[in-house]
Amino acid sequence: MNRPQPIDPAPGGLPDCLPQTILIAGDWRTACGGGTIPVTCPSDGAVFCEIAAGGADDVDAAVAAARAAFEGAWGALTATERGRLLLRLSAVILADFDRLVDIEARDTGKPLAQARADITACARYFEFYGGAADKVHGETLPFLGGYTVACLRDPLGVTGHIIPWNYPAQILGRSLGAALAMGNATVLKPAEDACLSALRIATLAGEVGFPDGAINIVTGTGEAAGAALAGHPGIDFVSFTGSPGAGTLVQQAAAINHIGCTLELGGKSPQIVFADADLDAALPVLVNAIIQNAGQTCSAGSRVLVEEPIADQVVERLAERFSALVAAPHDAGADLGGLINPDQVRRVTAFVDRARADGIALVAQGRVADDAPPGGHYVAPMLFAPVPATSELANEEVFGPVLAVTPFADEAQAVALANGTPFGLVAGIWTRDGARQMRIARAMRCGQVYINGYGAGGGIELPFGGVGRSGHGREKGFAALHEFSQIKTVVVNHG
Repeated sequence: MNRPQPIDPAPGGLPDCLPQTILIAGDWRTACGGGTIPVTCPSDGAVFCEIAAGGADDVDAAVAAARAAFEGAWGALTATERGRLLLRLSAVILADFDRLVDIEARDTGKPLAQARADITACARYFEFYGGAADKVHGETLPFLGGYTVACLRDPLGVTGHIIPWNYPAQILGRSLGAALAMGNATVLKPAEDACLSALRIATLAGEVGFPDGAINIVTGTGEAAGAALAGHPGIDFVSFTGSPGAGTLVQQAAAINHIGCTLELGGKSPQIVFADADLDAALPVLVNAIIQNAGQTCSAGSRVLVEEPIADQVVERLAERFSALVAAPHDAGADLGGLINPDQVRRVTAFVDRARADGIALVAQGRVADDAPPGGHYVAPMLFAPVPATSELANEEVFGPVLAVTPFADEAQAVALANGTPFGLVAGIWTRDGARQMRIARAMRCGQVYINGYGAGGGIELPFGGVGRSGHGREKGFAALHEFSQIKTVVVNHG
């Protein structure tokens, strides 16, 4: 890969700008249309960089480059060689850690502590998939006498990856890591609101020796670059993370070309708190699961379902914690940062206004730091209780730091409430009763269940995905390697 021109770092290691270019076949080039998109920091609302506004012509070139790599140098590598490249990429991400953390925090507005966790996770994805690349085995099947049947796992070919703005580095790692480990060549379309870490990581991939075209990146809007990639006849699979509405469009576009896709779309994830729960352990987790990344997390624990005998106590203790929360710039060490853009602020504020108009009580509210820049995209964290199960606030994804508390009478009602939304991504169960733990876990209609804890999506090794409006397919762990591969059955008649 040819590296972009060197950049002089600003104080703290953050570049003044990143190349206004896209990556195709190892070459950093301007978008065919020559346009750019301003990049704004959520902490102060100031434009600090520009990215290339790629479109359909750029996607065409990127897909062609990926196909050439798959049929050429990248496709010729053994699984062991691919794994070694992924491990090297993990190592250089960690070596470039401080720079990537600064980029990620400023680009998304999330606190530095969260950005550190995200870059660490990104490196871990490449480490995990680097180690797993040569450990995906086929199998032999018993069949008729005189035959041997082998089932092989082949790469799909060229895979398209459309990732969101809330966890750009993490989701890049989990999506590209699995696809590359299986031998696919990739085209990535990061979100225009936050894609700087993707550009930096792609530069690092070139430094460690990934063949040209194995990784291609086209920045641009969803309407231009994203739609062109999802519907491109030259790709063999699409991985998408984003909103349910956009996921529907991606799936429709993929269906035209008769290719598969994984969709990770969002959630309205419940945490069920029974009267016998350890509240001292549960309360900080309940709060963190909704304020992490300012609530802009698909697996956010945005509903707390609490058993009636302790409902008032839980609300009181949650209110105490919410009242102490502070939103501030990414480098202020606060509980949460700004939302990604003004549209997201308006969306969250509208949910809050409608809830209050419906008579739902705002029990507690944090604050925005007094010295937060006036141009920043801030929303104070809010706690509503009791929230009727039929209300919008209990059923729709707010994607902001807004927690809804709903009481329940018994186990049956808890299950009904937990499964009562169109989403099904993650659930948390808080109880000391072991039999109840497993009964509830088995009854949950979702992709992940946590008992006396909450992983906000889980670890790198744990399969992750949803049902219903939360999407389909599984990412993370070995399950993702199966998503990015296909079985080929070989039947040998040897007599």
